[in-house]
Amino acid sequence: MRRATPADRGSLYALWAACFPGSAHVRPLYESDPGRYERTFVAGAPGAVVASVYYLPRAVRDGLGGVLRVGGVANVATLPEARGQGLARRLLEAACAAMTADGCAWSLLFTGTPEVYAGWESFSLPLVSGPLAPPVAGAPPLRRAHAADRPELAALYERHNAGRPLTTVRDQAHWAVRVPVWYGEPVEVLVHSGGYAAVRWSGDGLEVLEVAGETASVFASLTALAARRGVTRVRARVSWAESGLPFLLGEVRRESDRTGMARPLLADPAPVVRAPGATHWPADYF
Repeated sequence: MRRATPADRGSLYALWAACFPGSAHVRPLYESDPGRYERTFVAGAPGAVVASVYYLPRAVRDGLGGVLRVGGVANVATLPEARGQGLARRLLEAACAAMTADGCAWSLLFTGTPEVYAGWESFSLPLVSGPLAPPVAGAPPLRRAHAADRPELAALYERHNAGRPLTTVRDQAHWAVRVPVWYGEPVEVLVHSGGYAAVRWSGDGLEVLEVAGETASVFASLTALAARRGVTRVRARVSWAESGLPFLLGEVRRESDRTGMARPLLADPAPVVRAPGATHWPADYF
């Protein structure tokens, strides 16, 4: 077990390409982190990495006006021929020790394979789904956001999430690199003067990945656009109690996303990850 060095770059990318096929986001997100090698733990000889774990420090809101430093775990990978040796488990423990020394209150990750992460506990985040609401006449039109809109989007995001538990404090680099990677094609970021939404279209369906600002107005505009596109069903990553939902959904069905996991390091994550209104937007995955 050791920390990675720049000499491992090629074998790290080969490992991740083998373990995460079709995940084009992995490399640009990793390269956007100037301290990445020091926080990447690997097994294998230099230039011949067979397993990895990486963590990224992240500032998240506690919902009480404070901000916590947490360690976001990502790029957990082992080549098939090296599996069954406990490499991932030992690398995760090394990363946890480093996160603790780095002052991270707790560790956070998102996964479809929770059984891999002993010591982390799953938590639920709300989703809603249902039929599209009837369009409202006079809703302001939405347009595609551009790079020049980032300061406006960032201001809307900060106001919308200032008191929302588990949301990320996004800096300028986050908006310049991470948001465009996660919300690149086929996702569209649509904006008007009152707010924005990150959405993905699929046949007669619409998924809302993120929303900020005047949600009733944004949802009314989105419903009008969706109706013109023949959409009949919607799924949204918002609170069950979101006040603007009647403008988006004709009927609200409560669902949950259980891909999130947290592990105590210096503090208990439960008051944040299980707080009412806790939200983690997809553009903030690690």
